[in-house]
Parts: sequence; C-alpha cells; structure tokens
Amino acid sequence: MKKYDNKNNKNNNNYAKSSMYLEKWEEDLKKGQILSVLFTGVGGQGIILATTVLAKAAQESGFDVKVSEVHGMAQRGGSVEGSVRIGKEVFSPIINRADFIIAVEKLEALRYIGKLQPGGFLLVNDYEIYPSTVFSKDTEYPKNIEERISNLTKNYMIIDAVEIALKLNEIRAANMVLLGAFSNFLPLKPDCWNSAIKENVPSKALNINIEAFNLGKNL
Repeated sequence: MKKYDNKNNKNNNNYAKSSMYLEKWEEDLKKGQILSVLFTGVGGQGIILATTVLAKAAQESGFDVKVSEVHGMAQRGGSVEGSVRIGKEVFSPIINRADFIIAVEKLEALRYIGKLQPGGFLLVNDYEIYPSTVFSKDTEYPKNIEERISNLTKNYMIIDAVEIALKLNEIRAANMVLLGAFSNFLPLKPDCWNSAIKENVPSKALNINIEAFNLGKNL
C-alpha cells in the first residue's frame, strides 16, 4: 500500500487553489473587472517593495494600475498596509474589500481579514512579530491565529516564507517568497515579474530577491 503523503497532498491542494484563482481572474480581468490586492505587515518587512513590484508587473502585463500610499508606521515594528488595484481601466486606488490579502505577519492577517471579499484568498507568512503592547504586558499575542482564520475563511494558505528566506541568508527576502507564491494566482506574464523585480530591487540584493521569488513560485 502506498504511504499517504500529507505534504504532497497539501501541495496538490495548494496547486489546485492557485489554478482555480488564476483561471477565474484571467476571465474576470478580460471582462473588465477590477482586481484588488491588499498587503499588510509591519515596518521593516518590505511592504512598500512588494506593493511596487506587483504594480509594475501588472502594468508591464498591459493592465491599468492604481496604487495607494502605504499607510501606517513604516519604521520597524509599526503596522503597515498598501494596496494595488488592477484592471483594464482603474479609477481609484481605494480598496473597500480585497480579492487577495497578502499578510507578511500572522497577527496582521487576523487584523485585516474583515476586509477580505467573500470568495477572496488570504496568503499568510507563518511569522510572528510581537507588538510593543505585548512587551509592556498589557496584552498577549494570540496563540490560535490559524484556528481563528480557518473559522472565518477556508480560502487561505500559510507559508513559512521566513524559513525559506533564511536558506538564502536573507530574512528580508521573505516578502519576495510570498510574492512568488502569489504570482501563481495571477495572469501576469513571468518576464514582467522578473522585469519588475530588476527595476525596483538594488543591484546588490537582486540575485537573492529573484531566487526568493522563484522559490516561492515553485513551492
């Protein structure tokens, strides 16, 4: 009897999910619908870079794009969000409900899940950064975040992007690992992703960021 391989089964499920969303948005964008993506995390996790790379990749793929300013405390530790809207013609950068939320920190995923569109998808980095209130003992970091997420949506995926980035000796590349995984959900041209990374990442960090993106894409 063949041994049940839970890891392979999970990978197959993730592949099926990404393929389903890819097909959906390939059709919906052709029909003129607007795709809204919300990035959330804390300062120092590369939210600005991830937002910029996605926007540029979409633009080079032939779409109109609007990007909101990144809101929040951009210094290390503060909550940060940024958004990208993609379509044939986009008039506003403002997102009321997101089709995708990319959370670079677990608690931020829970904080923003209320903005997820019904049927939308949540991609979460399995990484915890304790807010200052935890250190001052005013509160505790939630221990059951994944359980709480699963009670609110079945459309989510948790990736240990930091562990993958650490294999490249660059924890700051976790945002590119997530972006690489997310690229499987969108009908954007592969060469446009590479071009967007090259255009927005400093040359000294370029190779690591491209490798991190590819590792995420091939998870």
